[in-house]
Formats: sequence, structure tokens, C-alpha cells
Amino acid sequence: WTYRQMYLPDTNVLVTRFHSSAGMVEVEDFMVVDHESFGDDRRGVIRRVTGVRGTTEMTSRLRAKPDYGRARVAIEPTDRGLVIQSNETPVVEVSATVSLDHEGDLIETTFELSEGEIQCFALGSIGSDLLIDGLLESTSAYWRNWVHKATYRGRYREVVLRSALTLKLLTHRATGGLLAAGTTSLPEQIGSDRNWDYRYVWIRDAAFTVYAFIELGFTDEAEAFAHWLGDRVSECPNDPANAGDLANGLLSPLYDLDGNSLLPEETLGHWSGYADSGPVRIGNAAADQLQLDAYGELLDSLYLADKHGGGLPLDTWRQVTRLVDWVCANWDQPDDGIWEVRSGRQRFTSSALMCWVALERGVRMAEFRGRPADLERWRSTRDQIHEAILDRGWNSELGAFTQTFDGDQLDASLLLMPLVKFVAGDDPRWLSTLEAIEQRLIHGVLVDRYDNAVSDDGLDGDDGSFTICSFWYVENLVRAGRLDEAEIRFEKLLTFAGPLGLFSEVISPSGDQLGNYPQAFTHLALISTAVHLDQFSERS
Repeated sequence: WTYRQMYLPDTNVLVTRFHSSAGMVEVEDFMVVDHESFGDDRRGVIRRVTGVRGTTEMTSRLRAKPDYGRARVAIEPTDRGLVIQSNETPVVEVSATVSLDHEGDLIETTFELSEGEIQCFALGSIGSDLLIDGLLESTSAYWRNWVHKATYRGRYREVVLRSALTLKLLTHRATGGLLAAGTTSLPEQIGSDRNWDYRYVWIRDAAFTVYAFIELGFTDEAEAFAHWLGDRVSECPNDPANAGDLANGLLSPLYDLDGNSLLPEETLGHWSGYADSGPVRIGNAAADQLQLDAYGELLDSLYLADKHGGGLPLDTWRQVTRLVDWVCANWDQPDDGIWEVRSGRQRFTSSALMCWVALERGVRMAEFRGRPADLERWRSTRDQIHEAILDRGWNSELGAFTQTFDGDQLDASLLLMPLVKFVAGDDPRWLSTLEAIEQRLIHGVLVDRYDNAVSDDGLDGDDGSFTICSFWYVENLVRAGRLDEAEIRFEKLLTFAGPLGLFSEVISPSGDQLGNYPQAFTHLALISTAVHLDQFSERS
């Protein structure tokens, strides 16, 4: 048999169509989202299997591995199907319109499906019966209604809205948290140990996602995450002197959906990993790093939410002033950088850049609504950072801004400079930097984040090109006035997407997608690039 997959247009309902000599079968997978119509007890993933032509024998297998296969598992019958238990605690229900056999950790069934016949499976709690047609109709309507709220009317509607739907899938309805990805340990290089758990809310990734949502008119999601951020800001430890030299800062770079930042990293030795690329990890030691760039990204997202929404609560503003004051006192500390290197802290230019953003946006927020703030200190430090970047982040022999202060290596994170309005896209220093990046970090339309051969990140092996950097580069071409070239590169980049229009984090030297998938960071950059291509095309 062969198969192909697609999404129903403007939805997150996945369709898999199987073709064999016996016939054709269509499988629809979807997550129930419309609880208001069907009750809160209907939650889960549903699979609807339909015979299209002929008569086909189908087999369904599910292996239950609670707690990553470490727990004692039992499968017990219920009046609605089966329940998977982990250490004698119910975990999830399994039900179907065909009889299910079970033995050990395996749930299995084989059935014949003729033309027009339908069988259904459910993983989760969907109530006392399988009202699949109603749930499918309701779920499809939910997604289409959500998509129709988009204000985007540009040339790239299909890919932009698919990216938006992907970002929406990565949001947590209850809290507003935004996951960086839905997976763990998909390797950035086959056979290497560059495997990370990305099922967390990175301040960096999520803050950029707010910008993407606002650009498309999805202000509810942007405001929900702003509230999530506000809760994290309010939880910051007290620092009365506003200059506390906290080893890892006032904020963690990442949290779980509930706002916990204690995320110890451990490896699961009993799993071989994707393509035998272990170790498989859960948790992420980056939660213990100092990433100064997160403050700029956080303040930028709060600034946008404040500007386009109803304004931040007063208590949140008081916490914001503490954050900005802390950045004033600590911006010049070495940190682990935007790429979370494990080779030791350095003075990364992009970290200084985002500290400048934190102060610049803080000043704007204070002035925009007349809020109290130590504006003299904020402006003075902002200007000091600006001068430091021009002085120590610029290498005159290289003719480019560099990865670290007083360094001689390039870093694609500096493509953010025009995007955050530190420098104009056609500034001579920036155009010279762009040329240096083109010579050293670009392969066709793909952009490496840095040169692993000369930049030690504390890890073995080499990763491929970072897809977000490739989209950042296209947006830089737009801002530099190279619109025709930008459009061609953008179109070529889109061809690297998977068959469902989804992007991972990395594209390997052979052109394969690697890293956790789908990756919010990549999709939000796609959205921003498409929007700016449209805007600049209209002006030209």
C-alpha cells in the first residue's frame, strides 16, 4: 500500500488516504476542541476510518508506554472500552466502534472495511458514546471560524494560515502558554547528541509568536500569552536593590505550561532515539542558563500587546519596571546566548542587542501611557548599550558585526538587528554585515546560525542550516531593497516544507528536515517574512 496526507482546508483535521490493490481507505484524525457544544467530558484525539472503494483489511495497534515506558502498565476493560493504567492509576481511555483485544501493553484489532463503511477510534474521554460525525463537524467549523478572523489578505495565504494554525495548535487554551514544539529529542544531526526537549514555553520563541499573531489579527492569542507572561513577571524573585547579581537572572529562559521553571534534564537510556540518534532527553538544562536576550523578547512582546490591546495591569507594570531596572544593572554580564550554547558564557552581541530592545521598549511603554519609570536611567543605559555594540560588536577588518564582543566570528542571530529596529536595513554597516554573512554562512537559500568549525558551542558534531535564520535573511533582503531576490528565495524556502506544509528547526546539508517538529520559531518567522514581502511589494 501507499499513502498520502493532507489537512482539510483551513483546519487542523488531518486526512491520510491509503491506496492498495484491494481498495482505498480514508483516515481522519482530529483533536476535539469545541467543548461548549458537547460538554467538557469530551476531550481527546479521534480517528475516523472510512472505506472509499473496494474492501480492505485494516489493523490498528496501540502500545501503551506511560511515563516514557518506565511505569508498570495495565489495560482494563470498562463499560465504554478500555482504560490504560500507569502504576494502578488511570491515564487515558481507549474506545472504538469495533472490538478491541489487549494483552500486556498492546491494544490491537483487525477488521474489514467495505465501501461506505465507517469505524471510529478515540484516545481520551469523549463521553458515553461516539458522536463522531458531530464532533468532526464541530471541530472543522471551529478551525474555519478561527482562520476567518485573520486580517491577512496577501499572496501567501495558504502557507501563512497553515503556519498560524500550527502555532495555534501549540497554544495552551487554559493558560495562554505557547510551546516551542510538540516533540522531544528529534535530532538536529543524525547520529549526534544534539537532541533536546522542546515541549516548553521559551520566553524567546513565544514572544516572537505574539508578534506573528498580532500581524495576522489574532489579538486574543496575543493577549492571552501576554497574561501568561505577566504571571511569570509577577513571580520574579524580589530584588530590592535592582542590581542583584542573580546567577541566572530574574527570569528562566523557559517554563512548562503551568509556569514551573524547575525542569531538570535527564536521559532515557532505554530508548534508542530517532534513527538511533540518542540520547532521548526529557527536561531541559537550558532552564538553568542565563539568556539575556529573553528580556528583550519579553519586553518587545509586552510592548506589542500593550500597544494593540487594552493595556497592561498596573501590578504588571510595576514588575516590568523591576525587569528593566535589572537589565540596566546586568546587561553587561556574560551569558549563554540566544542559541543556548554549552561551552560557557560569553559576551554575545545578540544578547546585548536584545537588552537594548528591552530598554528601548520599556521607554516606549512608559511614555505611551504616561507610566512611572526611571526614564533617565533607562535612556542612559539604552544609549550605553548602543555605543557598546557599535564599538565592541563591530569588527572593522571583517566589516561586520560579530558573534561576540571583540570577536571575529559571524552569527546569524545578528539578522535580528534591522528586524528589531536597531539599525536601518540599508545602513552601510548593516549592508556590509549582510555581505559577510552571505559569504560565510549561506548555502543557496539556507543560512547556518554560525560556523561550527570555528565557533565552539560545547557539543560534538555539526547542525545544518537553521530555518528561522533562512527566513530572517529573506526579510533582511526585503528591508535592504532587494525585493525581487527576496521573493525568489522565499518561494524556494517554501519548497523545503514537509508534505503538510510544516517546518522543523533545521534543514540538513542533504536538504532533510531535522530537529523538533513542527517548530514554532520557524513558522512565526515564515509569517513575518510573508507579511513584509507583501507590504514592501505594495509600496514598490
